Amino acid sequence: MRANVPSLAWTLVRTDFKVRYHGTIAGFLWALLKPLAMVLVLVGVFSFVFGAQKDYASNVIIGILLYDFFSEATKVGLTSLRSKGYLLTKSAAPSWIIVATSFSNAAVTLAVVASVYLAVISFRGQVLTVTSLALLLWYLCHYVLMVVGISLATSVLFLKYRDLHEVWDVLIQAGFFVAPIVYPLSILPEKFHIFLYAWPPTPIIQFVRAVLLTGQVPTFRAHVYLSIETLAIVLLGTWVFGQFRGRVAEYL
Repeated sequence: MRANVPSLAWTLVRTDFKVRYHGTIAGFLWALLKPLAMVLVLVGVFSFVFGAQKDYASNVIIGILLYDFFSEATKVGLTSLRSKGYLLTKSAAPSWIIVATSFSNAAVTLAVVASVYLAVISFRGQVLTVTSLALLLWYLCHYVLMVVGISLATSVLFLKYRDLHEVWDVLIQAGFFVAPIVYPLSILPEKFHIFLYAWPPTPIIQFVRAVLLTGQVPTFRAHVYLSIETLAIVLLGTWVFGQFRGRVAEYL
């Protein structure tokens, strides 16, 4: 008997949220305090170097929020099948739904923090157009799809290659400085930009900054490249998942 996918997805999301914050005093606030602390530290330190850059603090805030989501979501996605493998033997749940819902907490945190940030900049007098909000949603959808693709691939590979967890952790740490979070991309020669844009968080961070802070819409070609990169990640992740999915029970 096949499981009801929407109902199962909602159950997994709700359970993850309850389990993560059960027994804590601050509860969901802890998820908001982490990026806030990072923003305060990084702005305080790097403002001495890049403080003259326009909207530097806002650029750092956007970069931290988006990268924190990518970091947490992919780490959780990587271990999702390992940590919830028991569901595969106790229910008719498709294995992909476990991976696809694993980063729900990170997504909820991003949505809440982003909403607060948009409310703050609106209160300060910055006009948010329908176009900018629509593009923001469009970019975040691409971002989530990238995370899903990466998680599908790493979740099944991790079952066989346990060192992948440490490798990915190193990549995430190094990637923090690959993505232009604490420094403006303009300080690097333009010939190197293509390599930075190959790292998934970079185009999302740059495009979101453009539509929210400067009101500039990236070119049509840039949007095409973003969609191609997203599609490539999803297709590759799906292909890898399909290659190893049949042996998940064996690896568990």
